Amino acid sequence: MEVAANCSLRVKRPLLDPRFEGYKLSLEPLPCYQLELDAAVAEVKLRDDQYTLEHMHAFGMYNYLHCDSWYQDSVYYIDNLGRVMNLTVMLDTALGKPREVFRLPTDMTACDNRLCASIHFTSSTWVTLSDGTGRLYLIGTGERGNSASEKWEIMFNEELGNPFIIIHSISLLNTEEHSVTTLLLRIEKEELDMKGSGFYVSLEWVTISKKNKDNKKYEIIKRDILRGKSVPHYAAIEPDGKGLMIVSYKSFTFVHGGQNLEENKNENMSEKIKEPLYYWQQTEDDLTVTIRLPEGSSKEDIQVQFLPDHIDIVLKGQRFLEGNLYSSVDQESSTWIIKENNSLEIFLIKKNEGLTWPELVVGDKQGEFIRDSAQCAAVAERLMHLTSEELNPNPDKEKPPCNAQELEECDIFFEESSSLCRFDVSTLKTTHVILFIHERQRERGRDTGRGRSRLHARSPMWDSIPGLQDYALG
Repeated sequence: MEVAANCSLRVKRPLLDPRFEGYKLSLEPLPCYQLELDAAVAEVKLRDDQYTLEHMHAFGMYNYLHCDSWYQDSVYYIDNLGRVMNLTVMLDTALGKPREVFRLPTDMTACDNRLCASIHFTSSTWVTLSDGTGRLYLIGTGERGNSASEKWEIMFNEELGNPFIIIHSISLLNTEEHSVTTLLLRIEKEELDMKGSGFYVSLEWVTISKKNKDNKKYEIIKRDILRGKSVPHYAAIEPDGKGLMIVSYKSFTFVHGGQNLEENKNENMSEKIKEPLYYWQQTEDDLTVTIRLPEGSSKEDIQVQFLPDHIDIVLKGQRFLEGNLYSSVDQESSTWIIKENNSLEIFLIKKNEGLTWPELVVGDKQGEFIRDSAQCAAVAERLMHLTSEELNPNPDKEKPPCNAQELEECDIFFEESSSLCRFDVSTLKTTHVILFIHERQRERGRDTGRGRSRLHARSPMWDSIPGLQDYALG
């Protein structure tokens, strides 16, 4: 079974300033310039059916001013007339009059379902452009820093389905072929999904290519789609085009085409009615896994192998359970026994005492977690001050109760957990994952001084990733 590589981010101590006291607030005013435009910027407001937090992140907070990373003083915007306008911005100078460098051949305003037009500067001579209606343009610009050689010309354009915005693109050139790889973002709704709003985030990885020796037109040679439940904080294709890096609150996975949605639904139903393969419990110090053995099983039929972050169970020559554990265990102290009721019990000793495991084996959904009555009572006691039949029975109380209302998506603290994930272009599999978790103090009175926090790179609970070992940073 292939696994994602263990990764850690290490602090570079020479880059730290031991005399750093803090950031100072500057009272100097920021330079501000105003310029009259002959046509307004092509702004698109969110519709009534675009109400989720992800819609706001992707489109409601969209920046209509595009900076050219290849020519730092050059910025672009797209106006209501479908023109791509360019102007030069330099400090301590007035803004020059915008000049038109390109005009979209179609009327954007004729599409009611459009998104904001987006542009990405692929290289010093190439640009990818979306008009917001679902059409992708590949444009050769010449050297944009030289007005004499700059000439925007459409080299490829094609309708790619639902409207999207461009979040990244790169240009790849070798002796036989020129390719442009771009990443497109959509927010779409799954009608069969009854959980939450039903919306999901789609990232389409599109590769457009032309072979020089045949002198053919540019055409799409590869289209791959990833799905997730949150807009990425960062998403970019590697400079060599061999991988894709995504930083997001929730995980992304590749969608394999040709599978019917009704088949997916039937598979999900069969998983729900399937009896758990094992049961597990946990305390602050250890975990207990219980497995019902087949009739006539003996000790010679069972093989259990412990590693600090991995477990492998074989029953009668067949692999029963194998994968990376959510966190590290003490393999020397962990053990297993066969009970009289023909069941196998495995005892795992946690290395990180007090850490609550949300799952036993990362990505494995075949087990069922059993919480004992003492744990349920302790949780209920800790939450007692948050519930009341009265709206606010004691306003002067140190911890007044809050209204028991269902949390919306915007109430979730994204900073609690974000992951950096790398996908390989050829296999479409995850090769590297780092999950950053801000771990707060769990035990009262453990540290009487100032609150401390640690940043961990921890394995995310994803079906496609067997798991990673914990790493503490700094």
